[in-house]
Amino acid sequence: MRTFGPISAAGMTTARSGLWESFRIAGDSIWTHKLRSVLTLLGVIIGVASVVTVGGAIEGLGSYISERLSSAFASNTFIVSRFARLNVSYEEYEKLIKRNKNIYAEDMRAVQDQCRLCDAICPMVNRNDDVKRGGNVFYDAAVSGVSEDLPKIQSLDLAEGRFFSSFDVSHAHAYAVIGSEVREELFGPAEAIGKEIKVGGDSFTVIGVETQNGNMMGQSLDTNVYVPYTVYLKKYGLHQSISFRVRSPSEAMLEPTEDEVRQVLRIRHKLRPNREDDFDILSSSALQDMVSEFTSSIAVVITPITLISLIVGGIVVMNIMLVTVTERTVEIGMRKAVGARRRDILMQFLVESALLASIGGVLGIVLSYLLSLIISSSTPVPMHITAAYILMAVLTSGGIGVISGIYPAYKASKLDPIVALMRE
Repeated sequence: MRTFGPISAAGMTTARSGLWESFRIAGDSIWTHKLRSVLTLLGVIIGVASVVTVGGAIEGLGSYISERLSSAFASNTFIVSRFARLNVSYEEYEKLIKRNKNIYAEDMRAVQDQCRLCDAICPMVNRNDDVKRGGNVFYDAAVSGVSEDLPKIQSLDLAEGRFFSSFDVSHAHAYAVIGSEVREELFGPAEAIGKEIKVGGDSFTVIGVETQNGNMMGQSLDTNVYVPYTVYLKKYGLHQSISFRVRSPSEAMLEPTEDEVRQVLRIRHKLRPNREDDFDILSSSALQDMVSEFTSSIAVVITPITLISLIVGGIVVMNIMLVTVTERTVEIGMRKAVGARRRDILMQFLVESALLASIGGVLGIVLSYLLSLIISSSTPVPMHITAAYILMAVLTSGGIGVISGIYPAYKASKLDPIVALMRE
């Protein structure tokens, strides 16, 4: 019974020695046929680079959209609107059309007066209109009617001047805060603060200029013209439906704040307890969840497609390993003649195919890193190469190498040593 320990240890030492010998032979074979090995690896390299780069692009896109949403909608904010839901079916949309009522400025002001938990409230009314100054025209500016609370709800930095005060909003002063592109087009190097512009034919005094915000998904974020919502409604229609954003004291207080706003609106709309809300509430966390769901859906569709290139690379590896077995028939015969077992030959060729594919995986990761640097420097979308995609690519490439090497290795292990030696 006591002899089992030494025998087991000896067996383990022999197994490790055999595995090391297989790695050494595989390395020698790959190094001896360098050009053939590189050409064989191209399929695996391209496949791994595709998987990791596409994964990095998907993760980067998700982070980019989430970052932009976070600057526009803080994590403790929500939207109240007649329709705020996204990705609804046609049948559900028809139901909402019949059920939901318009939200008016009076509803928002009632929430302002009665909501104890609301830290800030800002209306959301907007449309595109032309902005002029003398002979200069900025076409299709994004004109928004807002309140003095907008900077408390979304990120808004000014390069010049100031934002609206509560006095400006309540007294409907014809003031405007413009985006950097609008300023450049209308004023150029000239001073903008205190000058007049015409928005849709009506005069407004510029009191502030936003800092440059850049683009999002190819759309400029610097074409804004903010005006007090009281002026906006007088200009474009007092009885139009509006949306408004609400900020709660903290993310933890988001749900109680939503409930309080819901209660105020239900009382104003005279809804019985058994009736559904006739308005929509959409929280910023729901928007973030939709972004995550969107990027996950892209990953589910795109990642398997890019993995197809790895399968093609595996087929190439199998083909080369079959050629290798044919070329090394005499070597296999000699090894079996001097005592090599079938499993030793099987291990030798499995290790070689797995090592070949794993080297391709490492080179593919290096290539994907270079591609990510190029994409990040030439586009606004950041690239986030995660460990999960790297691990998936390496394990897949190594696994494909093993699978691709099974048949060639089995074929080599089945060779009769006498027949193999006679081929010399």
